Amino acid sequence: MRRSNFNTSTLVKMALMTALSLVMLLIRIPFPPAPFLVYDPADIPIYITAFAFGPVAGLAVTFVVSFIQAFLMGGDGIYGFLMHFIATGAFAVIAGAIYKRNKTRKTAIVSIIVGILVMTAIMCAMNLVITPIYMGAPRSAVAAMIVPIVLPFNLLKGGLNGAVTFVLYKRISGILHSEGRGRKAESSESSK
Repeated sequence: MRRSNFNTSTLVKMALMTALSLVMLLIRIPFPPAPFLVYDPADIPIYITAFAFGPVAGLAVTFVVSFIQAFLMGGDGIYGFLMHFIATGAFAVIAGAIYKRNKTRKTAIVSIIVGILVMTAIMCAMNLVITPIYMGAPRSAVAAMIVPIVLPFNLLKGGLNGAVTFVLYKRISGILHSEGRGRKAESSESSK
């Protein structure tokens, strides 16, 4: 198994994507059928990170953003951390791994769709397991919310963030990978 190796430039770019994600957490739109569920576009920089640098990078940024949101930005503490980390992490790992194998437009679309479906399925299950423990809601009440609320919310959030990621990624991927290309060009020039 090949080890992930992040150079300083990649770590700096991951830190910038983390900061961008945290800023985007300020955009909050309640989901009308259940205003306690809130859409935010903060996952877009995380998804872009997973596409640009792979699933491990996407998961690392997810962890940092989830932690800061949950414990330093007035999030829902351990409950909010777990739910955000599991949902976004699932998408980042699945979509990032699929896209990493074959970086084409078609693969990007497939990876986003599979990421949305996996994230949604996992969040339906996690709501049944985690929500009753941390929110004290009866499991039957949570189960009754899965199809009319949890399922459409996760499909909508994943779909919106996935669509924006698809539109933006190719436009900014050159910037995210620019330093490596510049160094290769410089070293080939100096070896002439």
